[in-house]
Amino acid sequence: MTLRRRLGRCLAAAVLSLLALLPAGCEEEALLGDFRSDGCSLFPDRSVLTRQDWCECCFEHDLAYWRGGTEEERLLADLELRRCVLEKTGDERLADLMFEGVRLGGSPYFYNWYRWGYGWPYDRKYGPLTDEEQAQVERKLQEYYDSHPVSPCGGEAVEPSVD
Repeated sequence: MTLRRRLGRCLAAAVLSLLALLPAGCEEEALLGDFRSDGCSLFPDRSVLTRQDWCECCFEHDLAYWRGGTEEERLLADLELRRCVLEKTGDERLADLMFEGVRLGGSPYFYNWYRWGYGWPYDRKYGPLTDEEQAQVERKLQEYYDSHPVSPCGGEAVEPSVD
């Protein structure tokens, strides 16, 4: 057997061996990181002067941002933050300021810890969650609530419904 033929067979065997190590299917499943919340990120969680507290609004907003999803889901999450802050404080300017802040700073195209879909790797931008991704969300949230019975805002943690 010629040297060229032996090298060809060795190369073919090496390629087949490497292919056998690859996972089945073309796409690797993206893994969701553990849920974490820092409250209102770059904004206060409550007023020092009036004692008005909107931390829970930010916590719920963090849940939505961690989970990610479509562009429409992000808008709904941001509108819900605005509604919640307005309900808690009665301050329309504050609610509008927070809404505009998350609209400007929360894009999934920014490489920051508070972006839309921050639980996923950076390459996941907007898009509906697959059944597998939704299952990861539910599993991770259950793990979070099992290990964090107290809300980071104070009081008992309340599990939101995951749609």
